[in-house]
Amino acid sequence: MKGLRAGLFILLCMTVQVVKAEAELADVDIPDTPEAVQRGAETAVNTCLACHNLKFLKYGDLSQLGFTDKQLDDLRSGKGLKETLKTDMDPTMLREGFGLLPPDLSLMAKAREGGPRYIYSLLTGFYQKADGSVDNHVFPGVKMPDVLNYSDAKDPAQRAAIEEQARDAAAFLAWAADPHAAERYQLGYYVLAYLAVLTLLLYLSKRRIWARLH
Repeated sequence: MKGLRAGLFILLCMTVQVVKAEAELADVDIPDTPEAVQRGAETAVNTCLACHNLKFLKYGDLSQLGFTDKQLDDLRSGKGLKETLKTDMDPTMLREGFGLLPPDLSLMAKAREGGPRYIYSLLTGFYQKADGSVDNHVFPGVKMPDVLNYSDAKDPAQRAAIEEQARDAAAFLAWAADPHAAERYQLGYYVLAYLAVLTLLLYLSKRRIWARLH
């Protein structure tokens, strides 16, 4: 019994250490400006969609980001506004190349602990090992390639440019996970204002009624 307890305690400690290691994400602010989200959308469409899907997002939804008609046409590359953002890669080829289908990115910023910071940390977590192979600090052994070539960047200016691109991509995926958040927040203000006015009217009505009773 003591041996079992000791084993469980060691396993718990190891689990805590793993969780702590996975939680060590880059301490970086992810922008939410329209310009950053637009740039991130371009990165996602031109880079991430090579393997991933964003099945809950349609090309028409991107019009909310302030793209001009021409910019949106360039991003769509002939696809319809009602089509979802999906990779053109054959699923069989993806499974053969990576051993599994790459995850859908629609809700990735909600699904991962740390949200967009996790995405940024993953994209900038690639490094070259002593044997020349590439691994990732955040997700060791990840099948995803170093799509932004961060591990090859040696010049500080080049690394800074890639880090900005990763921040923008994270900003876009944060928006993609909840594209109607701004509308909900705005509606929330109207609801709160309505409740405040209603509360005041009910209070005044109560005072008037109780004044008559007295």
